[in-house]
This record gives sequence, C-alpha cells and structure tokens, in this order.
Amino acid sequence: MTTPTKPLPPGSAAPAAGPAPAGGRPAPGESLHSPVIDWFDEHARDLPWRRPEAGAWGVMVSEFMLQQTPVSRVLPVYEQWMARWPRPADLAAEAPGEAVRAWGRLGYPRRALRLHGAAAAITERHGGDVPADHAQLLALPGIGEYTAAAVASFAYRQRHAVLDTNVRRVFARAVTGVQYPPNATTAAERKLARALLPEDEGTAARWAAASMELGALVCTARNEACHHCPIAAQCAWRLAGKPEHDGPPRRGQTYAGTDRQVRGRLLAVLREAHGPVPQAALDQVWHEPVQRARALDGLVADGLVEPLADGLYRLPLG
Repeated sequence: MTTPTKPLPPGSAAPAAGPAPAGGRPAPGESLHSPVIDWFDEHARDLPWRRPEAGAWGVMVSEFMLQQTPVSRVLPVYEQWMARWPRPADLAAEAPGEAVRAWGRLGYPRRALRLHGAAAAITERHGGDVPADHAQLLALPGIGEYTAAAVASFAYRQRHAVLDTNVRRVFARAVTGVQYPPNATTAAERKLARALLPEDEGTAARWAAASMELGALVCTARNEACHHCPIAAQCAWRLAGKPEHDGPPRRGQTYAGTDRQVRGRLLAVLREAHGPVPQAALDQVWHEPVQRARALDGLVADGLVEPLADGLYRLPLG
C-alpha cells in the first residue's frame, strides 16, 4: 500500500514550474500559474484539511462535506467527525445511521451514506488506507470524477484537472471571457482545464488548490474583487468590459417549502432520537400529509431511513 503523501500546508513553496513545451512556445496557462500560486501562498485560508496531519482521509472527508456546502458550515462538523472517526476503519465499524446522525444539518445527507460506503470499501479493499491511484479512487462507492481528482491532487500531489464551481468560474472569466460557466460541466471545460495544467505534478497540485481558492475568495459569483486578483491584468472577461451573462439562466437553489426541507425536518427528529420513532412524531414536522409522505418515502428509498414494524422508523443500522 502506498504511503499517503501529506497535503501541502498553506505558505509552503510551490515546486518550480516544468519546462515549456517543445518549440519554445509557452504552455497555455504558464502566465497564470506563478501569480495565482504566489497569491495562494500568501492568502490561503488555514483550513484543517489542508494541514499535514489531515492526511488523505481528512482530504476525502472534507471533499464530501464541501459539496454544495460553505466552509463555515462544514468546519464544526468536520472537526467533530475527524475526532470521532480519524481513520476510514473507524467509520466503517459504525452503523450507517451514525454517519447520518453525525452529518447534522449539512444538507444532502446521502453524502453521509456514500462516505460511509467509501470508508467500508477502503477498509476492505485497501487495508484502511485511502488509495493514491486515481482509478482505485474512482472505483470507490460514492466517488465521482471530481472527488477522485481532488483527493489525488490535494492529498497525493498528483497532476489532475480539479473542476469545481469556483475553478470553472475562474477559467470562464480569465480565459474564456464570459461571466459564468455553463450550468453543467462541458467537454470543452475539461479540455481547457487539462490544457492549463502545469507539467510538473507538484506545481499542478498547487495550481489546482490555488485556482479553487481564488474563485472562493476573489473571483466570486457576485461582487468579484478584481482589484485583489493577481491575474486581473490578463483576465479576458475584465479586459472585455465584463459583459453580462447571456447564456441559459443560472440555476437558483430554493429550499423553503420543498421536499428537501421536509426531508431535513424528518431526519432531524430521527437524528435526535435515541431509538425508533413512531409515525405520529414524524407527522408533527410538516402540515401537508401528501408532501410529508412523499418525503418520508424518498428517505426510505434512499436508504437514509429504515422502516420497522408497527409504524416505527429509525436511522439505518446496516
């Protein structure tokens, strides 16, 4: 089993950039790499999953939690999670319902089940160590292309295109010259991300983290701080006068009154209970019976709630 390489802590120096391509022509992103990485070395947030002691498991947990969830909400849950389950085997030894309970109000609780499933697979297939191989990461349950690339890059300093919403927005503005990326990641975006990767593995990993942080702190979806941007002088969107988005409407996230809100309230009752919960207790969380029943059925179908005899429900045990 490959010994995990510790993530680069904020402030550490990035490796020297690789050589330019043959013929003396600069790599497509060469003029972007140094200013963005230098900015990251100075301004990166000191987040627990970036510290050396986090290891690959800490990186993986953070990536599951950070999907569609802001850092401020993730931090306390992450700290409690890692204190309770510092290794994949520790989580795998618990019932899946305990992962759902510990997930709290982070939202999208199926992520908790997927993380539990990944922990069990890591324990069974890889001796309890998060694999470094990208293909092995991708084969874990609940791991998609983004998460596999992120863990390989951030934990093992490998060369992968890591495309989250923040990175896609930075590339859309700085290179493509548009305000926002498409609603869903396109083949053209993946091709651009690969073209922008530094040749050196360590530098590519640093670039992945730096471009993501730039999107999170400076090149934000609204009220972008171009005066703080290290690549403002070469940003295609800014140089074009910041044209307004003219593509398909951007998807907004609604919550109030949705099935997702009802599901959250039902799960909150089950998380706080110390045993099975009767149907009558769940009926109190939402006034509309059809929507409430649909939300509960969805939780059961997703494996987040386990129905028992006599109208009782609990978090899953296996």
